[in-house]
Amino acid sequence: MHEMSLAEGVLQLVEATARRENARRVKTVVLEIGRLSSVEPEALAFCFEAVTHGSLAQGAALEIVAVPGQGWCLPCGATVAMAALWGACPRCGSHQVQPTGGTEMRVKEIEIE
Repeated sequence: MHEMSLAEGVLQLVEATARRENARRVKTVVLEIGRLSSVEPEALAFCFEAVTHGSLAQGAALEIVAVPGQGWCLPCGATVAMAALWGACPRCGSHQVQPTGGTEMRVKEIEIE
C-alpha cells in the first residue's frame, strides 16, 4: 500500500510548515488528488489518521479534493476528459492520449492555530 508512504510524506510537509509558522497544532489539511494519480483517497485518509497520531496534526481534518483527468489526443489534437489512464479518445477513438491533468497529488491548504 503506497498510500502509507504518501501519508507520511504529507505529514512531513505539514509538520515542517506548522513548525516554521510556530503553530501549536494543525486543524485542517486539504489535498488535491488527481483521478489518474493511482492514489486511493479512502486508503490515504485511513493512513493519514494513523501517521498523524502523536504529531502536530493529530486529529486534523483531512479534506480531499478530486481533480478530474484530462489529456491531449495526439492524432486529433483535442483536449479531452479522461476517466482512466490509457483510455480511448472520446472524439476519435485513438489510444494515443497524453495525460495533461489529474495525475497530481498536492497539499493545497493547511489550517493551523
